[in-house]
Amino acid sequence: MTTSRRAVTFGLMAAGLVSCGPAIPGGGGAGSSSGTIAPPPRPVPNAGYDNWVAAFKGRAARQGISAGVLDNAFSQGGGYLPTVIENDRNQTEFTRTLEDYLAIAASTDRVSKGRANLARHSGVLSQIEARYGVEAAVVVAVWGMESTYGERRGNIPVIAATSTLAYQGRRGSFFEQQLVAALKILQNGDVPPAGMTGSWAGAMGHTQFIPTSYLLYAVDFNGDGRRDIWSNDPTDSLASTAAYLQRSGWQRGQPWGVEVRLPSGFSGPFGRGSSRSPSAWASMGVRAASGGTVPDYGPASIITPQGRNGPAFMTFRNFTVITRYNNAEKYVIGVGHLSDRLRGGAPIQGSFPPDQYGLTIDDRRRMQSRLTAMGYDTKGTDGVVGPATREAISAFQRSRGLPATGEPSRALVQMLG
Repeated sequence: MTTSRRAVTFGLMAAGLVSCGPAIPGGGGAGSSSGTIAPPPRPVPNAGYDNWVAAFKGRAARQGISAGVLDNAFSQGGGYLPTVIENDRNQTEFTRTLEDYLAIAASTDRVSKGRANLARHSGVLSQIEARYGVEAAVVVAVWGMESTYGERRGNIPVIAATSTLAYQGRRGSFFEQQLVAALKILQNGDVPPAGMTGSWAGAMGHTQFIPTSYLLYAVDFNGDGRRDIWSNDPTDSLASTAAYLQRSGWQRGQPWGVEVRLPSGFSGPFGRGSSRSPSAWASMGVRAASGGTVPDYGPASIITPQGRNGPAFMTFRNFTVITRYNNAEKYVIGVGHLSDRLRGGAPIQGSFPPDQYGLTIDDRRRMQSRLTAMGYDTKGTDGVVGPATREAISAFQRSRGLPATGEPSRALVQMLG
């Protein structure tokens, strides 16, 4: 099995960041993760789906799924969900900058909650680290990115979601594979059909495993006989994430990357394929953002995700390991930077260039603060311009007799004072 855990784009990436809500749910301007979670969608009658399920049961039986499991799964957790199809077909391609992404991924609230969870679960996290060699802060950072520490695990029946997508989705064979894997999980007795819930695309639990990856990597760490990633107790989810990273080649005690300062006129090479030793980079004038040369953690690459005018990072093997969990570069930096912050590390030191409107993140935060103070609630002041901020801008513009574009601008910032 070579399917990666994140072979399908989930709702998290749509928000710029988590799977069942937004892939990093949250951000004041993006929509807060603490908002009310919508109830799960109800199945609707669909004769074509029913015929597909009848045919699928024969295929599943030939793969070892018992008739009893099939009947229980579809009677208790199946059904056609048109909302799932809508989500699959209408995924907006968000292009958040790294600055915006990190403003949500490593927000003050996410860091604070992460440190609290590190302390709350310190005992079991120490045991997980001892067994799998993956640092507690890294495991908790993945947890924070994927479900905001369990707050947004998803409440859609996985059998219904994956069967709907297998029947009518764009990637029918992939989701049929996930559906069969989900049925094998039920047959193993890890969870009853009613308890197997997740995102609209079938990602499950505190750290959002797709069913095939669950079969490969999930572990029963607390020894109760079930690999339970769905309950309020995150133990098995956290251990499963560590097991996943360990088997992907995690090196304990090594960083994912280090923020660096590049010398004036530095022309590269850039990119994950251009590897040098830290000493070779040092001879080219590359220094740690905190000062001094970067220690030798093995072969390293230089990346500049937001261009030469933004922060630069020297990345190591563990960067590549995190890509096995999610191959998006911003996601990997988000997990890595959040894990550093959870351990007391500093915010990003390098400056980011102004956005497409000519605004810095401080400009955008000031704009959100002023709009909210005037009664146009932006749902937070993180500097990320999401739907709530655009709605607030539109309302302000209408109140002044201006075209309601919802677009920020330097003129708007000046008007707000």
